[in-house]
Amino acid sequence: MNAGPATPRELPLIAVPMGDGAGVGPEVIVAALLDPGVPARCRPVVVGDAARLRQAAGIPGLDCEIVPVPHPRAAEFAPGRINVVDLGLLPGGLPWGTLSAEAGHAAHEYVRRAAELALAGDVHGICTAPLNKEALHAAGHLYPGHTELLAHLTGVEEVSMMLSTEKVKVIHVTTHIGLIDAVHRIEPGLVERTVRRGHDAMVRAGNPAPVIGVCGINPHAGENGLFGYGEEAEKIVPALEKLRGNGVDARGPLPADTAFFLASRGDFDLIVAMYHDQGHGPVKVLGIEAGVNLTVGLPVIRTSVDHGTAFDIAGTGRAEAGSMVEALRQAAEMSTAPSPDAPS
Repeated sequence: MNAGPATPRELPLIAVPMGDGAGVGPEVIVAALLDPGVPARCRPVVVGDAARLRQAAGIPGLDCEIVPVPHPRAAEFAPGRINVVDLGLLPGGLPWGTLSAEAGHAAHEYVRRAAELALAGDVHGICTAPLNKEALHAAGHLYPGHTELLAHLTGVEEVSMMLSTEKVKVIHVTTHIGLIDAVHRIEPGLVERTVRRGHDAMVRAGNPAPVIGVCGINPHAGENGLFGYGEEAEKIVPALEKLRGNGVDARGPLPADTAFFLASRGDFDLIVAMYHDQGHGPVKVLGIEAGVNLTVGLPVIRTSVDHGTAFDIAGTGRAEAGSMVEALRQAAEMSTAPSPDAPS
């Protein structure tokens, strides 16, 4: 007998930190939360400032109700209603498109509150609107961005980037470093931890036995020593042997072109890329149209939009909400599945 459609209480609760209130975050959040596809997938609750969301809704004249709630589990969900845990931190006359320490501090506090909710198990995922690093630093919060801030707030030392399409999900062993540095940094412990983070994220999202394809470093995964200097045997194989011994279905090392071809036809649930372009290039070809990325290794999945605060168009009504809609979809798909008997 087929299961019926998910009821609202079964949909994941997603915290949506509002980001920098002087940027486009409030505008794209309001527009995205009014998209009919979003409430079909999740229960989003903004962590931010209700007054700023009302200002954002008023720019294009959107018909909605911005409702402050004390806690995500106190939120009620109905068409045209946007729930917000209202921290009330922004000055009423905050100009759009202007860097300010006040907005930077508020953005920090929105993330901090979302992290608290995640640690308490009160939300199942986090979907962040953009913050401005310069404003964050002006407020005395010296973090490179959301990823590092969330890792600090949740007490996590190491996280991984994951990209997702309808065909394939990719997690990266290394990301924003040079190729030579990436090869030096890759070692069995890092490979093992990255695969485990990806495996655990897939399990949390409802796939109890994900099949994971692991790329090599050299062309043809080294071709049994013909290419490179034995990096696969030294840096990857020991990790995979240990993982398989612990019941993780991690296969490889595989030539990257073969791995992505097999993933595109459904042979793998997750691909592990060794460096940035090895994963990003194929994923973009395979259809990551909205450019959403995920942070795994936190207590909950965190997704983000692919754009910044866009101060140049903030407050004009020109910001597009497509990336936020996609980020919410990915947060819902990859979030920790709520217990059927969990309180609504």
